[in-house]
Amino acid sequence: MAAAVVVAAALGGGLFLVAWRWLRGARGSAAAAGAGAASASMRGKTVIITGANSGIGRAAAAELLRMRARVIMGCRDRARAERAAREIRAEVGERPPAEGGGELVVRELDLASLRSVRAFCHRVLQEEPRLDVLINNAGIFQCPYMKTEDGFEMQFGVNHLGHFLLTNLLLGLLKNSAPSRIVVVSSKLYKYGEINFEDLNSEFSYNKSFCYSRSKLANILFARELAHRLEGTGVTVNSLHPGIVRTNLGRYVNIPLLAKPLFNLVSWAFFKTPLEGAQTSIYLASSPDVEGVSGKYFGDCKEEELLPKAMDDLVARKLWDISEVMVGLLK
Repeated sequence: MAAAVVVAAALGGGLFLVAWRWLRGARGSAAAAGAGAASASMRGKTVIITGANSGIGRAAAAELLRMRARVIMGCRDRARAERAAREIRAEVGERPPAEGGGELVVRELDLASLRSVRAFCHRVLQEEPRLDVLINNAGIFQCPYMKTEDGFEMQFGVNHLGHFLLTNLLLGLLKNSAPSRIVVVSSKLYKYGEINFEDLNSEFSYNKSFCYSRSKLANILFARELAHRLEGTGVTVNSLHPGIVRTNLGRYVNIPLLAKPLFNLVSWAFFKTPLEGAQTSIYLASSPDVEGVSGKYFGDCKEEELLPKAMDDLVARKLWDISEVMVGLLK
């Protein structure tokens, strides 16, 4: 009798998860269709997406290519990026720009290397006559303590400092291409972060979860300060959280072997797909609804409130000043 109850409960739970996933998928498809219908064609526009070979970056690249944009995939691993680009072209059915289609271009970009960031930007400035959208999407999540090529703690170095330098070096082109947009992918986990100016590089203590949250709080503070500095230029800046998405971002998170089947089932049922997670990035990059909107924070294609610590203009300004020195923009 007890065994029958357990089997019935398991079957009932499985059916519930399947039904829940189906309902979420249906809603996600409807939302994606609605966002696509509301979005203007991106024909003639150039978009840079960092970390575009997997996860929400790859999904955003595919959708913006479908909208006929010229998409530049800035990726650390060129071979993986080229493979992802071939797959995206096959999925979307890329047509030549001369026939009204978009274009997918792969460029090497390692955000853990300021040298690589500078080389990437130098090539963009030499080859691209315009830049309409910059999506700062790449990130590293809760890794063991490591340092970048330039000696920065890896999460702060990649998630914040690499994108800080990248954005600043491309600002001139973005201004010349106005109206243009900068989209910064943050996370809801910013709520657990603090900007400790006495130990930005985690030399004295390191907690991989808190350091990730700090880097995501830095993303939001950077976006807000940049929005202030770009007022009147025609360049807008907004940040977002994608929600909990099923990607390889959590590759450093250790899940016990026996718990993996349950985790996989739960993530399949309750986590967003990469395409669902990319919707807010796509919306902020393309929708006429946010034309001229700047300095805001979004989730699920809607503006959301921030905690006071993410709206502290004094901390944002100080972080900006220190970041300029750290990346070599100021000596």
